[in-house]
Amino acid sequence: MWIFWLVLIVLLIILLITNIRIVPQATVYVIERLGAFYATWETGIHFKIPIIDRVAKRISLKEQVMDFAPQPVITKDNVTMQIDTIVFYQVTDAKLYTYGVERPILAIESLTATTLRNIIGDMELDHTLTSRDVINTRITAALDQATDKWGIKVNRVELKNIVPPREIQDAMEKQMKAERERREAILRAEGEKRSQILIAEGNKESQILNAEAEKQAAILLAEAEKEKKIREGQGEAESIMLVQKAMAQSIELLNAANPSDRVLQLKAYESFIKAADGKATKIIIPSEIQGMAGLASSVKEFVKD
Repeated sequence: MWIFWLVLIVLLIILLITNIRIVPQATVYVIERLGAFYATWETGIHFKIPIIDRVAKRISLKEQVMDFAPQPVITKDNVTMQIDTIVFYQVTDAKLYTYGVERPILAIESLTATTLRNIIGDMELDHTLTSRDVINTRITAALDQATDKWGIKVNRVELKNIVPPREIQDAMEKQMKAERERREAILRAEGEKRSQILIAEGNKESQILNAEAEKQAAILLAEAEKEKKIREGQGEAESIMLVQKAMAQSIELLNAANPSDRVLQLKAYESFIKAADGKATKIIIPSEIQGMAGLASSVKEFVKD
């Protein structure tokens, strides 16, 4: 009997150990009892009743990423493109996620493709290629609303690649090349124009500087000429003043000597000689010296005196 009880105890211990469940972090266990939903186990240690309880599903609460294969979509202007998407989602309700939809990942993929076709169908090709953010926002909002009843929250959707047909790609490449060449030509023309403007401004500045230098030179030359004339005038004035002063002193000395009439006649004769040495065409001879004899007598008497 003791062997029987020992085996029974060992079996009970093994059964207890095998029905202990430890739920890790960011994970939820969905438990069914007798085939119906019973509870959700969160992080910690739990015990499952053998045969009666069953772990229906283990669900991660972490944000997950799904990369879907390219989907063919048609734009408003009837261009077929291949677009592949990436969906970032997170389970918020383990019960709804388990019982709300069969194969939720496939449901999200199908819903993503349908929503993408509806959005792209209302847009033309050019708008589609330049409106990634708008498309991402609209798909995210549509998926998040539709997956609420599945216990799923769609955080964001990203368009990974937008691949138009080959002929459109070639046309776009040619257009981009033409646009680059046009911008290059514009930049080159602007550079040449800027260079010409700088050269013209440099020439203008040079001419202004040359004109200014010539003006300053003319001003300095005029001032020098003016200074020269002023100095010459001052010199002539000083010379005249000296001559007049000398004459005045001579007259004063002559008056002081009280000269006789003969001396005065001799002075007049000297003045006449000086006048005769000049370039005058007419000479007025004083009456006093009209008679050469009288002049000689006057000179003789003067010498004797």
